[in-house]
Amino acid sequence: MGCGWLGLALARSLAADGHVVLGTTTTPETMATLEAAGIQPHLLRLGHEFDAASEALLMRLLKAADVLVLNVPPRAAAAGAYPALLRPVHRAVATAGTPHVLFVSSTSVYPNESRVMREADAISTRDAASDVLRAEGHFVPRYGQWKSTVVRLGGLMGPDRAPGRFLAGRQDLGQGNAPVNLVHLTDVVGVLSAIIRHKVWGHTFNVCADQHPLRRDFYPAAAQYLKLEPPTFKDEDGCTGKTIDSSLVRSLLPYQFQHDDVLGALAHC
Repeated sequence: MGCGWLGLALARSLAADGHVVLGTTTTPETMATLEAAGIQPHLLRLGHEFDAASEALLMRLLKAADVLVLNVPPRAAAAGAYPALLRPVHRAVATAGTPHVLFVSSTSVYPNESRVMREADAISTRDAASDVLRAEGHFVPRYGQWKSTVVRLGGLMGPDRAPGRFLAGRQDLGQGNAPVNLVHLTDVVGVLSAIIRHKVWGHTFNVCADQHPLRRDFYPAAAQYLKLEPPTFKDEDGCTGKTIDSSLVRSLLPYQFQHDDVLGALAHC
């Protein structure tokens, strides 16, 4: 559910592996792209456009599915409205009896403190302060109705999302001593596919590259790789950002990360 930049790449990979993939999109123009990739396309919008016909379609799709990969980004909702946007999906999952939910979340749920962040440092509950954590809480079953795994992704990089463009040309930026927490599209698709393939349910995982260069080192190098004007950073003391620890997923999932060296991964964006 949600065949954008990440969702389409995952759907293509699953279809190529022989899975029957039902994919939803909010844009009619994407329907042909999904079909050409071997994905059964469906137009579905949440929010104010979610009506009785949308609910019926969602129920039909969920009843046919063994796994729901829920990949609707928070930016699809107004501020504070992300949990409400996904509430109809939660109700439909419960009613349809969908066996498994793979919820694509974000490491933005962690506070921006200068320390290592592990999964237990942010708990997904329905009354959490974070919109994303509250949304996660919708899909962590309280009564064992389904099995779920939550995947908290670092910042995404990959084809058509080269990080050298993010800050190119900007001057006197702050947090130069903060570590970057990025993950390449190849590794995200690999982790999500492996969770489904090996039935690794009942967990929350951070998914991030193992190397965390400083922003003042990484982003100028990334811009120069694209021959763009590099950003500059203020002179500041100390570390001013979190470091995402992804050791749990590496210990429990039989998947080998391909792009732990994020500077080396620039050649694959």
